[in-house]
Amino acid sequence: MPTGRIALVAGAIGLVLVADVGLEPAGAQQPEPAGEPVAVLAEAPPIQLPGPADSNSPAVWGLVSGRDQLHILTSVAGRPSLGRGLSFDRLAPLAPVRWTGAPPSGGVWMESVIPDAAGVWFGYYHNERENVVCPGSGRVLPRIGAARSGDRGRTWRDLGPILEAPAGTEQCETLNRYFVGGVGDFTAILDHAEQYVYFFYSQYFEPGTGVSLARMVWANRTAPAGRVTVWNGSAWAPARSSRVPNGTGGTVTVYSFPPAAPFLRARDPWDDADAEVDVHWGPSIHWNTHLNLYVMLLNHAGSPEWDQKGVYVSFAPRLDDPRLWTPPVPLLTGGRWYPQVMGLDPGRGTDKEAGELARFFMSGRSDFTIHFYRQP
Repeated sequence: MPTGRIALVAGAIGLVLVADVGLEPAGAQQPEPAGEPVAVLAEAPPIQLPGPADSNSPAVWGLVSGRDQLHILTSVAGRPSLGRGLSFDRLAPLAPVRWTGAPPSGGVWMESVIPDAAGVWFGYYHNERENVVCPGSGRVLPRIGAARSGDRGRTWRDLGPILEAPAGTEQCETLNRYFVGGVGDFTAILDHAEQYVYFFYSQYFEPGTGVSLARMVWANRTAPAGRVTVWNGSAWAPARSSRVPNGTGGTVTVYSFPPAAPFLRARDPWDDADAEVDVHWGPSIHWNTHLNLYVMLLNHAGSPEWDQKGVYVSFAPRLDDPRLWTPPVPLLTGGRWYPQVMGLDPGRGTDKEAGELARFFMSGRSDFTIHFYRQP
C-alpha cells in the first residue's frame, strides 16, 4: 500500500486523503498555503456526458454566437464526438468530429485539448494500431498523436504521431489483454508560463511499465513531429531522426523515442513471469486553484483483464519535476476507468482547472462531487 494517512469522513462517500507533502512552492502561482491537501467524495445527482466515454474527456470553453459555451469531446470505440452547452449538465450531443484529409489509421481517442491565444485548438489523441506487430494476437500497439482544429473541435487536421514506444519493445506473449506494448492513456497539460506542454502517459512495455512524463515546447505545437522529449530519470531525452524509404522512390523522416523512466513504476507489470498485476495507469491532471497544487487521478489495474482495483490521487506543485508528486493514495475502491475532475466555475472550470468543489467523473458519468481542502 502506498504511504499516506487515510481516514473516513462521516457523511462522505469514499475516503479523505491526506498525503505527506513537504513540497517546494517553486513555479506555483502564489505561495503554497499551509496544511496537507485533502480530497473527499460525496454522492450527488448524476451527470452523464453526451454519449459514452472510454478515455479521458477534454473540456474547453469557447464563444458560440457571442455566448460562452462549454465544449466536451468524448471518445468511444476510437471515434471522438463533440457536445456543447452552458454547463456539464446542459450539454447537447453533436455529430462525430470530422477530419480534414485522411484521419489517423486505427482508432482515435481524443484525450486532451489545449487552445492557443489565437483560438486554434490543439488536440492530443491515443491511437491504437492493429497488426503492425504481433499479427493475429488480437492486441494493439498504442501511440500518442496530435491534431489541430480551427472551428472549436468540429473538424480536425491530423498532425501525426508525436510519441511512440521504442522499436523492439513489443511483447507478443504478454498477459496484457489489450496491448503488446506502446504508450498512451494520457493527459496533456500546459504549464502556467505557456512554455511547455507536458504529457503524463502510460508506458506499456518492460523494462519500465508505469506512468511516465514527456514534454514539448509549446511553440512547436504546429509542427510537433520529433519535438517531444521524455524524462529518463535525470534529464529530458530527445528523439532520434533517420531517413527511410517511402515506397515510391523517395525517403521520409522517422523518429525513434528513448524509453522513459516511469516516476510511478508498476509494482507488478503484465509482462513478468506471473499473472499478478499492480499497475497505475491513465492519469488525468488538473490545476486546483484552491489547493494551489496540481492534482492527478489514476486508475489501478489489478489483473491481466485490467480489473479496476480503485482510483488513486496524488499532488504536486509543479509539472517539470515528476519526483515532486506525492505517493498515490486511494480515493475510491473499485469504480470505473478514466476518473477525471471537472471544474464548476462558468467560463473557467474544465478537466484542466477546478476549485474547492468540483465534479468527479468516471467513464463520462458523475455520481459524486469532489471537495478539496487542506488539513492543518
